[in-house]
Amino acid sequence: MFINDVEQCQWIRQKFETPGVMQFSSEEKRTLLARLVRSMRFEDFLARKWSSEKRFGLEGCEVMIPALKTIIDKSSEMGIENVILGMPHRGRLNVLANVIRKDLEQIFCQFDPKLEAADEGSGDVKYHLGMYHERINRVTNRNITLSLVANPSHLEAVDPVVQGKTKAEQFYRGDAQGKKVMSILVHGDAAFAGQGVVYETFHLSDLPSYTTNGTVHVVVNNQIGFTTDPRMARSSPYPTDVARVVNAPIFHVNADDPEAVIYVCSVAAEWRNTFNKDVVVDLVCYRRRGHNEMDEPMFTQPLMYKQIHRQVPVLKKYADKLIAEGTVTLQEFEEEIAKYDRICEEAYGRSKDKKILHIKHWLDSPWPGFFNVDGEPKSMTCPATGIPEDMLTHIGSVASSVPLEDFKIHTGLSRILRGRADMTKNRTVDWALAEYMAFGSLLKEGIHVRLSGQDVERGTFSHRHHVLHDQEVDRRTCVPMNHLWPDQAPYTVCNSSLSEYGVLGFELGYAMASPNALVLWEAQFGDFHNTAQCIIDQFISTGQAKWVRHNGIVLLLPHGMEGMGPEHSSARPERFLQMSNDDSDAYPAFTKDFEVSQLYDCNWIVVNCSTPANYFHVLRRQILLPFRKPLIIFTPKSLLRHPEAKSSFDQMVSGTSFQRVIPEDGAAARAPEQVRRLIFCTGKVYYDLVKERSSQGLEEKVAITRLEQISPFPFDLIKQEAEKYPGAELAWCQEEHKNMGYYDYISPRFMTILRRARPIWYVGRDPAAAPATGNRNTHLVSLKKFLDTAFNLQAFEGKTF
Repeated sequence: MFINDVEQCQWIRQKFETPGVMQFSSEEKRTLLARLVRSMRFEDFLARKWSSEKRFGLEGCEVMIPALKTIIDKSSEMGIENVILGMPHRGRLNVLANVIRKDLEQIFCQFDPKLEAADEGSGDVKYHLGMYHERINRVTNRNITLSLVANPSHLEAVDPVVQGKTKAEQFYRGDAQGKKVMSILVHGDAAFAGQGVVYETFHLSDLPSYTTNGTVHVVVNNQIGFTTDPRMARSSPYPTDVARVVNAPIFHVNADDPEAVIYVCSVAAEWRNTFNKDVVVDLVCYRRRGHNEMDEPMFTQPLMYKQIHRQVPVLKKYADKLIAEGTVTLQEFEEEIAKYDRICEEAYGRSKDKKILHIKHWLDSPWPGFFNVDGEPKSMTCPATGIPEDMLTHIGSVASSVPLEDFKIHTGLSRILRGRADMTKNRTVDWALAEYMAFGSLLKEGIHVRLSGQDVERGTFSHRHHVLHDQEVDRRTCVPMNHLWPDQAPYTVCNSSLSEYGVLGFELGYAMASPNALVLWEAQFGDFHNTAQCIIDQFISTGQAKWVRHNGIVLLLPHGMEGMGPEHSSARPERFLQMSNDDSDAYPAFTKDFEVSQLYDCNWIVVNCSTPANYFHVLRRQILLPFRKPLIIFTPKSLLRHPEAKSSFDQMVSGTSFQRVIPEDGAAARAPEQVRRLIFCTGKVYYDLVKERSSQGLEEKVAITRLEQISPFPFDLIKQEAEKYPGAELAWCQEEHKNMGYYDYISPRFMTILRRARPIWYVGRDPAAAPATGNRNTHLVSLKKFLDTAFNLQAFEGKTF
């Protein structure tokens, strides 16, 4: 065996080499047969009723249903109360029907093309849907909660999401050893070997801040990937070899031997409970039909499918065996079939009475008590997010001290802490201290905060330092944030593995479990999010529309053109804005709750704060809103230490709140009729513009307004700002290239709100293929060029828009 632990190897030997270990009672065999009947007859029923529909059936691996039920039964017997599952589309409807026990009529309704959804959102195909169900386990007679996480067609993408949700459920239950909550992941053989996120997820399995204390993996090894043979699909002997890297035992079992499958699954559940480690069950099976029911497999695997057509179904094999040994009679077997067929027919009849579809019936992560009974927010108000000054002062004091005695910190860190103490004394904050105060105040209010990502404990730019390290005692650390108040919520900050796809998926899953937590993932540099693009595209931006699943995850993406080259500059804001669902052409109705209604209707919130105070407020607003939306924050790099990028306590105390737009407040605002140009911008470029305006002495001629919330677009405030300066040219200035950044998003919205009466001129870098130059001098030249244009008051004369 490849496992390098003698005790574990000996445990496995005893389970498989002891004579007579695989003995089943008559009752256990009858239960297994009944479960096989349900699994196979469900597929047969769907095939009869909807022969031309894609179902991604389980034919050829029907034993997976009793296999999963055995893992759940055995785990329940050992104390598990909550099982979270993730799986691809193959066999999903069968799992929903016969493992999770979704009402059959609701499944059958999904096949009716005439039914329309009564809920918000666009919905998803039936073999992507998830659900949540609490019921009594009939074998152990104990309560158990089962949830199947909804997922896209992107194979294995759900793996880290399930792990994150499992970790969160364990955390909220105080289940540090994973004795109450566990996860099961179902895989296909080709995807298990081929998708890198499988490897990324395995490598989270034993990390202290990410472990779920063992997952049972079940591989539906039908020896084909769509049309691709194993010899073309992997370089390893087995599709499961990836699991060897974490010393997970891998049990290969013939799926046409149901009793062997059930025994192996029982052992797998015991292994997970005993050693708190992952385990893999490799169900060696076949796929009786094509990739989907409309597909002809004989085109590409003719010999394989000639053999499959001759293959006797596992139900008949096992029924014949039990009849021959006298465990059941033929009549009893036929009655079991007739009983389940009748259940399906009755459910089919009831499904015909349904008039609408309810997407909310398929919710995989309900939040009891957070919404009204009808699923709507309890209020539609945008809260004030400021806090009392004494709380700011207290948090600042803790942030600038070491709460443990005899703890020696680095001399450079002592200087940073002294700087924090000075800022607190002077009632000011920089970016790092504003973040500290946002987190600390939420902890005081009972909100769990979790910050995850590469190097987040110190911060990529050495600004955060939320974990202090003793310079003389190895591995002795201190997290001052957990020493703010005796009754505070816990704060988790954890450096992740060097993974984006897996870790962002994990944090997304963590945020699914409860609305009362601020869960943040920070990219080391903003552009690294594209390695996790699948999670962003398939789960974060579309999750609520497809699955009515609210999620409040926060993405912190360092962004800024600072001459550091094309790979460490842009967080690609244009991509997030392109996926934002607010309508650029619809002139909005400015009702009294316009701001919060915009937030409720959007698919996510995109911000680029220019002040520490606004960063503080937007983090707090994320939790104080009566609903949850993903929040994308383009965070600064150079502004972390910029002398002008500081905020006063006055901008953070009770009664203050997040500013979607920060208007000009200088000389131009005092004499708006004399202003020749009004420049709109967002983020760091504001400080470049202010410096250049001052050097040219144009404070009375040029006003500068900042968009802090870019999406949903603040139509109402932009209209106010434009009307304040009726004689001014309007310009949008950005440091990104013209085909990137924000211009393509904001331009049509400006045209809508101004009713095309005034153009919005572009000021910025020319279009380019790469996000930024790798040459420092070229960077500075292009910066000077667009700053000159911004304050050349004749720049747009004679031009047409």
